[in-house]
Amino acid sequence: MLLALTAVRIKNRARAGGQRFKDSLLLFKPATVLHWHRELVKRKWTFQRRASVGRPRIDAELEALIVRLAKENPGLGYAKLQGELGKLGYNVGISTVRDVLKRHHMLPAPERDRTHSNWRTFLNHYQTQMLACDFFTIETVFLKTVYVLFFIEVSTRRVYLAGCTSQPDSGWVTQQARQLLWQLQDIDSPKYFLIHDRDTKFTVSFKTVFAAEGIEMILTPYRAPNANAFAERWVRSVRQECLDRLLIINQAHLRRVLREYVDYYNAARPHQGLQQQAPIPFPRGPAMGPVSCRDVLGGILHDYRREAA
Repeated sequence: MLLALTAVRIKNRARAGGQRFKDSLLLFKPATVLHWHRELVKRKWTFQRRASVGRPRIDAELEALIVRLAKENPGLGYAKLQGELGKLGYNVGISTVRDVLKRHHMLPAPERDRTHSNWRTFLNHYQTQMLACDFFTIETVFLKTVYVLFFIEVSTRRVYLAGCTSQPDSGWVTQQARQLLWQLQDIDSPKYFLIHDRDTKFTVSFKTVFAAEGIEMILTPYRAPNANAFAERWVRSVRQECLDRLLIINQAHLRRVLREYVDYYNAARPHQGLQQQAPIPFPRGPAMGPVSCRDVLGGILHDYRREAA
């Protein structure tokens, strides 16, 4: 309003004062002044919105806990989730639980349970009863191909080196199966399933040996290495940490190298999937004392232990 009055006064002076005051009106146009006035009127009649009414939003920590319980227990409905929260000291209504799950785009219990079901959850129940096996090849320094057969426990990741050969025929593979079963007689957890691919080297006689002990074969789909992920991951480990850093002379050399690496892998190598433990758990050393280093494979790998003071 003050600007409008000022503009009127300048306009009146311009009429009385000639050209000197006419140029000053070019600072802003009448339309600009009218626009400013409309904005002032708009602000005058604009009221601040009142704060929303209703219950306040729950704490972020509690909301995260509700989501966690729903994910870890896909079969629990709203009422049962409310009961679990009550055990933890939270007084939460069923509608609150429902609203939190809706906010996170989580379905109710029956649908959530069906979508949550996957092979990882299903196999976790049976992993202590499972073995996996596979072949991989190594080229010697003289370009001779050597085949390596190994077995791995799915639950503990413990590796059993079956053997190395340049001719993995039916008789050799069957004999390795028998020797593995002799080793498994000393463990507490019996095995009922063996996972392997559809390689023709796994002959009928190989399968018969395991079938006689009540072990069922689980064949992976064609061209699906992830279906035998534990075995494939061990092949990557032994290559990166051992074989890619050596020149293998012959079959006997390869056997010695793999035995030493498997002993280190099973008893001394921390495994991220096992909370930094080894497949054969090693005792935690004392907090104080000198640290000793044991060379593995001539110093390619190192095993550190703390000696008692």
